[in-house]
Amino acid sequence: MGKKRDAEEPEVSESERLLFGGPLRYDMGWNSHSDARLRVNFRELVRQLPALLSLSFRLAWQADRRAAKIVLGAEAGRGAAQAVSLLAVNSVLGRLIGGGAIEERLRGAVPALVAMASVMLVAALLRAASTYATGRLEPKVERVATERYLERAAAVELAAIEDHAFHKLLDTAQYGATSARRMIAYATRVMNAAISLIAAAGVLTVLHPALLPLLVTMTLPSAWSALTIARRRYESFHTWVQHARAGHLLSELLTEPTAAPEIRVHGVGPFLLHHYRAMSEAAEAEQARLARLAARTGLIAAFWTGLATVATYATLGGLLLAGAMALSVAGTAVIAIRSGSASLDSLVLEVNQLHQEALFVGDLQRLYVEAEQRAIPVGGRELPEDPREIRFENVTFSYPGESTHPALDDVTLTLPLGRIVALVGENGSGKTTLVKLLAGLYKPDRGRILWDGVDAADADRQLLAERIAMVAQDFKRWPFTARVNVAVGRSAAPLTEERMADSIAEAGAQDVVADLPRGLDTLLARHFSGGHELSGGQWQRLGIARAAYRRGRILIVDEPTAALDARAELEVFEKIRALAGSGQTVVLITHRLASVRHADLVHVLEQGRLVESGTPEELLATGGVYAELYSLQADQFTAPKAS
Repeated sequence: MGKKRDAEEPEVSESERLLFGGPLRYDMGWNSHSDARLRVNFRELVRQLPALLSLSFRLAWQADRRAAKIVLGAEAGRGAAQAVSLLAVNSVLGRLIGGGAIEERLRGAVPALVAMASVMLVAALLRAASTYATGRLEPKVERVATERYLERAAAVELAAIEDHAFHKLLDTAQYGATSARRMIAYATRVMNAAISLIAAAGVLTVLHPALLPLLVTMTLPSAWSALTIARRRYESFHTWVQHARAGHLLSELLTEPTAAPEIRVHGVGPFLLHHYRAMSEAAEAEQARLARLAARTGLIAAFWTGLATVATYATLGGLLLAGAMALSVAGTAVIAIRSGSASLDSLVLEVNQLHQEALFVGDLQRLYVEAEQRAIPVGGRELPEDPREIRFENVTFSYPGESTHPALDDVTLTLPLGRIVALVGENGSGKTTLVKLLAGLYKPDRGRILWDGVDAADADRQLLAERIAMVAQDFKRWPFTARVNVAVGRSAAPLTEERMADSIAEAGAQDVVADLPRGLDTLLARHFSGGHELSGGQWQRLGIARAAYRRGRILIVDEPTAALDARAELEVFEKIRALAGSGQTVVLITHRLASVRHADLVHVLEQGRLVESGTPEELLATGGVYAELYSLQADQFTAPKAS
């Protein structure tokens, strides 16, 4: 009955049901193997031990072979030292308990005592060597694993990053590097416990054949106890952490700056406090229930361990009374049994931990394989040095999992280079998808993108990216200095003051930099001490400066003035026209149709299809979609106010 109750989910509070729709379970990497320990029994742990130790050794060998050899040798030496130490104890006890004068017995025990002291010294030196080598190994293993993770994650296609299944693996695998580091420590302790257990068992077998079953009799209940308690503790933590995170979420909402205005205007504070209290009380009740189960399990385990201990010592007493065992052997056996029991307890707990960490390391290794399969191809055809145009021919593209309607549907258009080309259309018309295909972030499902006859699908992706500079609508606001936020546009290029000043001037961002407390060296991250925050318009100017610093031949600008006022918007478009005048191609996406009147060519998209192309004047004259959208925006400024 108790076992069934252990596996039940905690009762869902009304607050949890109302706020979160049921039990709150985070779908994150850290809990993807949350119940793994609960499914592992003692037999399974023993079966998996060789594979777990082999995985740990491979990680250590890849990071630092010399340190791995030291750990392996030191732990093996410590096990041998323990066996010799137990035999020396037996010899000492035999000498001291034997017949004769006390002086003679003490003199007879001196060689064994010297041997035991020497072995203890060697064991201490070996322990120090193992500790040193493990300390070297752990950070190296984590660094190597993290570097491989980051290297592969940064090299996959954008489609892989946007794929939920792959991103879930990416999220889970990030814990693998830390787990790999912890596996080294756990594996070292497992080796130590296993070798110590083998040493104790071997000594007992040498002392008397009947002693080995005594060790098993006494240690099996103890091992069962250790595994049961460890699993119960983990189950308690797993249940508690969900409630704690839910309560922490409510407390964060109460102090979150973005939620503060609505909390005060709508009076949400008492509502959140009420549910925080209710969920906390539910968590307390759950902890009390688990504490009762843990106490009951502890008593049961202690009872069986006590019976096993009594049986063990009764058997030893019987052997002594029957004259089948010397008193010195019995004393050594007690020490060996206690040592073996402690080693088995430690072995069960550490293997349990080792198994848990190995799951995340397995995810990391699976990521390595999948990332290789989904990596951006290396090499390919060179693009023309000075192409005249880029042509989309019957291009169709759908995002994975969105099969109802393609984002681009049989689109054929031309982008003449050295001009301003505007892409116009309502939300969801395919404008942003088109420029991502242009930048090589996606490949078409059907059709071709030709650079003067060279298919971009066959081109060297690195060389293609070299031609592109982009100011996306949601460009990254890097938590670094203003200088780095601009220079990251071409991070491989030498960072020169001349190039920096020219880029800032081209973006009209001189005033933004002048207003910063430390100029270009101002940290743009408020959550760091001394950090500074920019407004949306200021960030947008830095984003344009970043694109100017890159000096790509094709500048893709997606809603460049969304956060700017009318005067600043006019200045930005003047800068964009100046870039096009210097020979740079500008592909402009904007909802403000008045801003594209100076474009050389406008392509109008609707529901993924190209519906119109021409100059702004031509499109206004034909009275199509562009003219309709233009009139709708113009009417917002000319319509009379209601009386």
